[in-house]
Amino acid sequence: MRREFKLPDVGEGLTEAEIVRWHVKAGDTVKVNQIVVEIETAKSIVELPIPWDGVVAGLMAEEGDTIDVGVTIIAVDTTEEGGAPAAPSASGVPSGAETPAQASRDLAALADDMVPKPPEEGAVEPGAHGSPAPKEERQAVLVGYGVKTGTTKRRPRKQPSRGIAANPVANPSRVEVDGPPSTPSEEAGAAGAGVAAAPGAGQAESGTAEPGATRTDPGRVAVLAKPPIRKLAKDLGVDLASLTGTGPQGSITRDDVHAAAQAPAEEPAPTTSPRREERIPIKGVRKATAQAMVTSAFTAPHVTEFLQVDMTGTMEAVRRLRTMADFAEVKVSPLLLVARAVLTAVRRHPLINSAWDEQSGEIVVKHYVNLGIAAATPRGLLVPNIKDAQALSLPALATALGRLTETARAGRTQPAEMSGGTITITNVGVFGVDTGTPIINPGEAAILAVGQIRDLPWVVDGELAVRKVATLSLSFDHRIVDGELGSLFLADVGAMLEDPLRMLAWS
Repeated sequence: MRREFKLPDVGEGLTEAEIVRWHVKAGDTVKVNQIVVEIETAKSIVELPIPWDGVVAGLMAEEGDTIDVGVTIIAVDTTEEGGAPAAPSASGVPSGAETPAQASRDLAALADDMVPKPPEEGAVEPGAHGSPAPKEERQAVLVGYGVKTGTTKRRPRKQPSRGIAANPVANPSRVEVDGPPSTPSEEAGAAGAGVAAAPGAGQAESGTAEPGATRTDPGRVAVLAKPPIRKLAKDLGVDLASLTGTGPQGSITRDDVHAAAQAPAEEPAPTTSPRREERIPIKGVRKATAQAMVTSAFTAPHVTEFLQVDMTGTMEAVRRLRTMADFAEVKVSPLLLVARAVLTAVRRHPLINSAWDEQSGEIVVKHYVNLGIAAATPRGLLVPNIKDAQALSLPALATALGRLTETARAGRTQPAEMSGGTITITNVGVFGVDTGTPIINPGEAAILAVGQIRDLPWVVDGELAVRKVATLSLSFDHRIVDGELGSLFLADVGAMLEDPLRMLAWS
């Protein structure tokens, strides 16, 4: 039984996705829950499993295509009652496999079965008396009674002009390309492959028909090449008309195309107007990020405050944590203590961890923290979050940060991991900059940016010293967070990074 697998909504009402990579091809055997395709949504790359056992009948989309949710992307011939697919016969064709003629007959029979039969001659419609229903001829369709067979005839086509064959090309692999006239050997090979012109048609300008060649003009000739070979030549930029086929009857083979592609190419003539612009399609993560940033920037009134912090105590604490057995298997970085400081400051100032609900006219204060960590990936900016981060111990928080970063960089972050964030940290210091004015993630009230940690002169106990210094910047939604609350929150985070012992005192 043939089943069609439609592109599902993988989360949060997404309407489309791009086919990134197929793991199967037509003819492959698949099992239940086997990963068959990777798709890229507006938020992440998702692997889709197939829900049936069977054999892939066909792929309905190519890699790189953008498909709407609900559109069929793969067809599978499922095994009946759990049986295995039929084994190949001695001829190499799987037993039970349909030939093209059989498939046509089966499709016609299926259409006849699915089309409701019109009333036969002599039948009486329900509730009617008198003369029998007339017999009507109708075309079979898959839905409904079909349309009546009309008497209108198609206007006859015009006769082909001089140089076009009267009979259709029998070989579908034979196509017309621009190039020099074919040689007699090529023409003879074409004739042997089943391409023939009707008597008196397809005449060249000389007045004689060239056997096996179909022309529309003297410079347009037919070339023998199968469809996969034509596609390969197109992908490699090879002109089929320039090749001499080495296959049967002069047909062009895959080796001919590869040999032409590997031949040294002529140096292109210098252009006077080099390409100065490039257009990149806006899709996937880039499109979603752009929409979110515009929504946030033009909806929430942003205020950004800055604070320079002496991070020498934090760097010493990081060094000591790295020597402890509890942190032997995880990465300990300054970001770990920044995250712990933010979580502690949120506990002291809960309103910073809230959202503005315009529809209900309420501020939603969240007594849990889904801590977002902005990550730069090859696919664009992602902001996955750690669920219930306030409940994690420091080693567990370090493990969660490491897993989140690795998953994001590998492009495996799932949509659920990027939804429901309550407050975000962005570490711009890894790019060698001191600070920035970050835009709040939609649905949140604040975002903290951490700049690079570098040696700067600092006054300590009245003496000038060289210390590890970083700049923090906090952007917040001024509808929820006023200047006092934002300043207190930022000052608390800075105080804990200057003296990490305060994290214990305030926890």
